[in-house]
Amino acid sequence: MEQQHISAEEQAKTFKKVMFRIIPFIFFAYLLNMIDRINISFAKLRMSEDLLLSDAAYGIGTSLFFIGYLIFEIPSNIYLKKVGAKATLTRIMLLWGVLTILMSTVESTTSFYVFRFLLGVAEAGFVPGVILYLTYWFPGFLRGRVTSIFLMAGLIAGIINGPLATWIMSAFDGWMGLKDWQVLFIIEGIPAVILGVVTWFWLIDHPDQAKWLTEREKYIVKTSLSIEQTPAVNEKNTFKQLFMDPRVHIMGIIFLCIYSGTNTITYWVPTLIKEFGVADIKQIGLLSSLPYIFALIAMYLLCRSSDKRLERRWHLALTMIVGSISFMLLGQVQHDLTLSILLLTVGCGACFSAATLFWTIPPAYLSLTTAALGIAWINVMGSLAAAISPALVGFVKTQTGSIYLAFGAIGFLLIIGAILLLIVIPARLLKEQKNIQEAADAQAEQVLTSEMSQK
Repeated sequence: MEQQHISAEEQAKTFKKVMFRIIPFIFFAYLLNMIDRINISFAKLRMSEDLLLSDAAYGIGTSLFFIGYLIFEIPSNIYLKKVGAKATLTRIMLLWGVLTILMSTVESTTSFYVFRFLLGVAEAGFVPGVILYLTYWFPGFLRGRVTSIFLMAGLIAGIINGPLATWIMSAFDGWMGLKDWQVLFIIEGIPAVILGVVTWFWLIDHPDQAKWLTEREKYIVKTSLSIEQTPAVNEKNTFKQLFMDPRVHIMGIIFLCIYSGTNTITYWVPTLIKEFGVADIKQIGLLSSLPYIFALIAMYLLCRSSDKRLERRWHLALTMIVGSISFMLLGQVQHDLTLSILLLTVGCGACFSAATLFWTIPPAYLSLTTAALGIAWINVMGSLAAAISPALVGFVKTQTGSIYLAFGAIGFLLIIGAILLLIVIPARLLKEQKNIQEAADAQAEQVLTSEMSQK
């Protein structure tokens, strides 16, 4: 097919149209996903009493969710490639919505374990599936932006989930003879089922199938994506090169330390605020929003500073240290509500900011041929924290009676991660890889300019 000239203005207009069609929808889907995933932290405030659910059992149930998620994450993505994103994401949303509703039928610790595991299986592959889906529509120079918008929904969910969950539990307690936590699961599960049905009619697997794009716009999207395609590499050599590098595994450990913090926050903050002496469930919901609001602001400012100065290590290490100190001091100020909330807010903001800052480092270290596999491996290693940290916190609290010791342990992990980062990942390596990346980007830009100037 003869190459046609594509102007920058025409390209920008086309991808703006694609963004408005896809991004708001997947943003809302992830928002619902996170709300349904973390509403258990508020339901726990009441269901623990009804089911005689210990903190250790709650932690185990939370970990079982992630075990199911990790086991079926790769199979889900393989299935996505076979049947398409529309069918896969529709299936995921319908199943997680139905299982969230069925959480209202939990009657014992055993059934709590079963449903949490099944919910993890149902949600498996959602986030990586969406990330893969975005590569079908957006070229590299837009993908970082659209991915960050998508992932931002997780923090927005944290902001609204507390007030929303506690309002539902207060306003609908006793509805149809149900307890407050049962109503919470039903009301918050229904939107996911509805969205699952809408997904089937709204999402399109590939640009060629989009009736809302003109033929010219389809050509622009397809051409923009094809320019960045690279020749296949020897996967066996890439695999060997990657796993013989100890720094890659160290980065996985660093991410595990960070993820332990963010995951602990997600599932234990309402319980921690209750430990501060706050008894009113609505007040707990409102206070639980503050750490996420601060995290959203801190994340933006720190990432902007890191990008402006092209400095990654100290931004990340100092952020982790701030989070660590905040968590370790919580036990010392437990009788002062204002200081407790302040430290919790700063610690949460530091943890979530660290999770974002961290992902600027692996691409700056890994070569172009090992980046995809390396990032996936680091993510898998870090994700093990999601299966470990909730159970660890529950175990410590049950054995000692103090949740502050558990948060202190998370703070200790953050310190370990920061030290490993500064010792094992020297700045010179990131600078060398950054120069290689800049050269590759410049070459890619030349190719893009050359292709678009052809007719």
